[in-house]
Amino acid sequence: MVTYIIRRLIAAVFLLVIISMVTFAIFFLVPRLAGASSDTLASRYVGRAAGQEQIHQAAVRLGLTDPLYVQYGRFVKGVVAGTTYDTGTTVVKCPAPCLGYSFITQNEITPEVLDRLPVTMSLAAGAAVLWLVSGVATGVLSALRKGSVFDRAAMSIALAGVSLPIFFTGLLSLSIFSYSLRWFPAGGTYVPLAENPLQWAYHLVLPWVTLAFLYSATYARLTRAGMLETLGEDYVRTARAKGLPERTVITKHVLRSTMTPIVTIFGLDLGLLLGGAILTESAFSLPGLGKYTVDAIDASDLPKILGVTLVAAIFIIVANLVVDLVYALVDPRVRLS
Repeated sequence: MVTYIIRRLIAAVFLLVIISMVTFAIFFLVPRLAGASSDTLASRYVGRAAGQEQIHQAAVRLGLTDPLYVQYGRFVKGVVAGTTYDTGTTVVKCPAPCLGYSFITQNEITPEVLDRLPVTMSLAAGAAVLWLVSGVATGVLSALRKGSVFDRAAMSIALAGVSLPIFFTGLLSLSIFSYSLRWFPAGGTYVPLAENPLQWAYHLVLPWVTLAFLYSATYARLTRAGMLETLGEDYVRTARAKGLPERTVITKHVLRSTMTPIVTIFGLDLGLLLGGAILTESAFSLPGLGKYTVDAIDASDLPKILGVTLVAAIFIIVANLVVDLVYALVDPRVRLS
């Protein structure tokens, strides 16, 4: 187990390096291949009234005239050991891990990401608990009552949940439960968990339910399909023939086999959401990584986008590692070596 974890951690580091190289190339190599020059890239960081000489000086100051491998090495050095940035009026020290510096907002990326990360983590964690419990429970009951009214109603609702996008269900829930009934706040505010747990949950209930409605539908359909397939296996019939209680057959034999694909997609879904639930955060105006990314895209602030991309990649890699370790607990047939 320890050897396996060490191997996976080493592979994760190499994968993260490759992701950083690819992302860096998309932002800084592809525009050059399309004909953009260093001055063109630097023009977005100066005022509209700046002349060509000022733009060129900004390109030199930002290091955009250096070879691409030198720029990438400077970025990696900042992440590992920290670096400094010349803003033209002062020199800013960015300690490790430095994800970059926004010359548009004149702020470091790392503190901004850390400031918005609790919002995204709160949203993802609460919604994940809701969709996992409700989705798996609905799928199990639908499989055990195949063809019943409950089964057809649950799968119809699940189909609607999969089909309806977040920006529709989010705005609809805001219209009904916030603006009409006034049961929940209209969004745009976040109360830290340590400050007031009740207000923290109260302000996130509507985003949790909206986000969980989309994902729980997928989990319900996947659980139902897996349960129906596993119920027909020979070892399940053997367990029933031995006289085991139906509850034991379902929980220890059928459900454990069904949970393997559930664990896989759960790890991926949670890892993706920790990198920023863009649509949900935008619909409810939550100041998380998703809305931070949207604002960075609108402003063409490449350092912010690059920083969030690396953070999202870290979450997905860690989620994949955790999923592989959980496999052995969920399904005894899986062994880590």
